[in-house]
Amino acid sequence: MGISILNKRTCELSQQVGERLARQGLWFTCAESCTGGLVAAYITEIPGSSAYFDRGFVTYSNQAKQDLLGVKPQTLHQWGAVSELTVREMASGALKAANADVSVAISGIAGPDGGTQDKPVGTVWFSWVHRDGRVLARKICFTGDRHQVRQQAANYALTVVLEKFL
Repeated sequence: MGISILNKRTCELSQQVGERLARQGLWFTCAESCTGGLVAAYITEIPGSSAYFDRGFVTYSNQAKQDLLGVKPQTLHQWGAVSELTVREMASGALKAANADVSVAISGIAGPDGGTQDKPVGTVWFSWVHRDGRVLARKICFTGDRHQVRQQAANYALTVVLEKFL
């Protein structure tokens, strides 16, 4: 199919995030579900990204979220994978597992199936954690097809890293 994952805006955003991480001597990690590694791909597209990015986690299944990030089974059972508590646990778990300074976690419903009345297609939960104790979680409802939802989510995740955590 040949879908390009990078556009000019994404490249500029990734470059800015990388420059700030490097300048501040910070390590970044990501825990991705619905974006399937797009944030990691965006970050590592920039030459020299090994100076601030060591690893990321694609935890598409609930079991992976538990095994790799320490998300509690009770959280997933009670709230589901697309929830504030789940992404908070994902972000904290990724920060710890990667020994990073800044993390972002993303879990959502990219579609075209899987949406419900409470969580329609396009619903994405995010959480960001900084080693200094700052934590933020947000829910955004994106529009568009699967590719557009995933790309918008990855771009949004990096935008908030840049604006609020660096």
